[in-house]
Amino acid sequence: MLWKIIKEDLAAAKEKDPAARNKLEIIFTYGGFRGLVNHRFAHWFWQHKMFFIAKLLSAKARKKYGMDIHPAATFGKRVFIDHAVGLVIGETAEIGDNVTLYQGVTLGGTGKDTGKRHPTIKNNVMISCGAKVLGPVTIGEYSKIGSGSVVLKDVPPHCTVVGVPGRIVRQNGEKYNDDELNQKLPDPVLEEFDRLNSRISALEKIIDVNCSEYEINENLDEIKLDNKSKE
Repeated sequence: MLWKIIKEDLAAAKEKDPAARNKLEIIFTYGGFRGLVNHRFAHWFWQHKMFFIAKLLSAKARKKYGMDIHPAATFGKRVFIDHAVGLVIGETAEIGDNVTLYQGVTLGGTGKDTGKRHPTIKNNVMISCGAKVLGPVTIGEYSKIGSGSVVLKDVPPHCTVVGVPGRIVRQNGEKYNDDELNQKLPDPVLEEFDRLNSRISALEKIIDVNCSEYEINENLDEIKLDNKSKE
């Protein structure tokens, strides 16, 4: 059973990483995959109450791959960990199937609480690099957490979360497909500037004043200054 899950993890890495040329390369050179395999064995020992061996394997992975996963944390199938460096996952964390985790992700606690104190990540979630999900929160299916975000509250399914603290900037009733599980995320600050700029332009037309106008293009990736000030 354990080897079957590892085989599915390998297939997920080959499918999700465009840089992976073949499975042999992943097995011998990918720290994320190797660290995840190490954790699979550590978790098996933990389940069979061989705690010292489990912690020893966990310490080995921390030193060798730069990732710190408590052996009690549970993982589903087809999990992909990209790069792995800086990854920290706490004892009571639960990760579902087909989850993608990038470097620097933290699934941690918020203090000295006991019991369930780490996040639950549902199926088909993507957590981008440097994101922190803290406390016994739940990230719903098909949701995306943007790079550098800090999530302290539950996230419903099919949502995109960005910012510090994390806030939902997109919620779609339709299921995300695999092509949409990428790190291209909206910029809520620039979107707010666009909204305010449109409102100012409308007010200027009402009072017949033509000042300097800023045009934000549809892709919201640049701002063009169009100086139309009258002498």
